Amino acid sequence: MKLPLTFLFICFYFIASAQTQEAWTWGGPIDPLQTKFRVLHYQLDLEIIPESHEISGVVKVTFEAPEKLDTLRLNLISDYQVERVIMDGEKVNFLHMGEILDIYPMDCTCEEVIIYYSGSTPIAPNPPWVGGFTWEMDEFDNHWMGLSSQNEGAKIFMPCLDHPSSEPINGVDLYLTAPKPYFVASNGRLVRTEEKGDNITYHWSTQYPINNYNINFTLGIFHEEKTTFTSVDGTEIPMMVYVLQENRDKAKALLSVLENSTRTHEKYFGPFPFAKDKIAVVETPYLGMEHQTINAYGNNFQFVPMGSVQYDWLLHHELGHEWFGNKVSVKDWADFWIHEGLTAYGDFLFYLEHGGESAYVDKVHATMRQIINEKPVVSPVNSTSDEAYHPEIYTKGAVIMHSLRFYLGDEVFFPMVKAFANDDRFTYENFVTTRDFIGFVQTFSNQDLEGFFDLYLYTTKLPKVKISKKGKKGYNISLRNVDFMLPMEVETSEGIKRVTLSKAPTFVDSKSPVVVDPNMWYLLDR
Repeated sequence: MKLPLTFLFICFYFIASAQTQEAWTWGGPIDPLQTKFRVLHYQLDLEIIPESHEISGVVKVTFEAPEKLDTLRLNLISDYQVERVIMDGEKVNFLHMGEILDIYPMDCTCEEVIIYYSGSTPIAPNPPWVGGFTWEMDEFDNHWMGLSSQNEGAKIFMPCLDHPSSEPINGVDLYLTAPKPYFVASNGRLVRTEEKGDNITYHWSTQYPINNYNINFTLGIFHEEKTTFTSVDGTEIPMMVYVLQENRDKAKALLSVLENSTRTHEKYFGPFPFAKDKIAVVETPYLGMEHQTINAYGNNFQFVPMGSVQYDWLLHHELGHEWFGNKVSVKDWADFWIHEGLTAYGDFLFYLEHGGESAYVDKVHATMRQIINEKPVVSPVNSTSDEAYHPEIYTKGAVIMHSLRFYLGDEVFFPMVKAFANDDRFTYENFVTTRDFIGFVQTFSNQDLEGFFDLYLYTTKLPKVKISKKGKKGYNISLRNVDFMLPMEVETSEGIKRVTLSKAPTFVDSKSPVVVDPNMWYLLDR
C-alpha cells in the first residue's frame, strides 16, 4: 500500500519525536559567549575509517571578534575526544564537557584555531529525522556511509559554532580521506584528488555561505553520470549524479529527472543559486536531505510520469531547498516554515508545470486533507529544531502559499515569489524572518495582508463561514471570526463570483444555495 507523502511526513515526525529525548537538537537562544565572534571559514581535514565507523579530524576555524576573547566557545558532542588545540602555533588550554568545547586563547590577537579530535561516529536512529551517521554495505559488500544532521547540527561531526544564525561567510574547504577505492562526495567543487599509500583524499571547496547542517559527505563506491546544465541566465553549471555501482543502469534516468526538476525550479524561483559549484545528488542509505550542491537521494528511483517528463518527489523537494533553505535561510527555527513550506509549494508547482492546473489542484486538495491544524506554523521566538519541526510547516505552509496565489492573482504572485528568492536582503549571508517575508509580500503587492498572515501563520484558527438566506433573492455570507477582508470565490446560480468577505455580512445574489470557496483556495472552517 502506498501512503501519501504528507502522511509519511506525519508518521516519521512522530517516530522521530519519540526518540528525541536521547538525541541532540540546536537553535534556541544563542549562547552569549558565541555572540562575541563570527565564523568566517571552516577547513575540515577528516579521515573516514569505514571498518571501525570512526573519524579522525582536524578543523581550522577562522573567525573575527571585535574584542579580545577570554573564552572561545564552540560545540562538539562528547562522543569525540579532543586531543589538542592550537592557536598561533602553540597549544592552548581547553575544556570539553557535554556538547561544549571551551577554548582559552593565549595572550594574542589570534583569529584562527585548530582543533584535533577523533572518535566513533554517532549512529542515526531514524535518519534523516533523527540524524547521525548511517553505515551500510552495498550489494557488493562495500561500505556505504551517509550523514544527516538537520535536527542535530554539525557538532555531531566537527567542532563548530553550532547555531542556525552562524554560517561561515567564506564557505568551507573539506579534505576528506578514505581507503582506496572509496569515493567521498561533498559540497562545492572537487578541487583536487590525491593518493597517498592506501588512502585517497578528496578536496572539496565552496566559497558560498553554508548552513552547518548542509556541510556533508557521503562515502561509497559510486558510478558517476554527468552533463553540463545551462541555467536560465546562460551560466553553464556542472551537473552530476552519484549512484551505487549496482544502480549504474539508472543513473542516466536520474540525471534526466534532476535536469527537469532544476529547469522547473528555475522557471519559478530564478537561476540555480550556487552556479560556481555544481548541481548534484548522491545516493544515500537514508531517504534524503538538502545538503548544499550535493543533495542526499535515497528514494530508490521511484519515478512517476508527469505530463511528458518523469517526476521524483524526493529529488524535487530536496533540490527546491537550494533556493529556500540554502540560499534563503532563517536564523531562528521559529521560521522553519520558510524553508519547508515554500519548498513544498515548489512541489505543487511541478504538478502545475507538467501536469497542468487540474493536477496542481488535485495535489493541493490531497495535501489539505492531511492537515490536522494542531500547531501554529510559526513557532515561538528562539525555538530549537525539535520545537519548530512538525508536519504542518510543510503542508499548511505550502497551502498558505496556494491561498496567497488566489489572493494576489497569478500576475502578482509568481513574480513576487521569484523576487523574494532573489532579494539580496534575504539571501546567502543575509538571513530572513517571517516578518521579513510578510513585509516583502505586502510591499510587492501593495496590499494589507497582516490579518491573513496573522491568522494562518500564528494561530490554528480558521475562518468560520456563516451562510444565511436573505429573502428570495440571495444569501448573506460572513466570516464570523476574522477582523479582516478576504477575497473569496462563491458558487451561485449564475456561476462562480469573486467577492470580498469579512465579519460583516456580504449579500450575494443566487437562486440556489451558494457554495463558498468551491475550488478550495483556503483552509476554512466550513
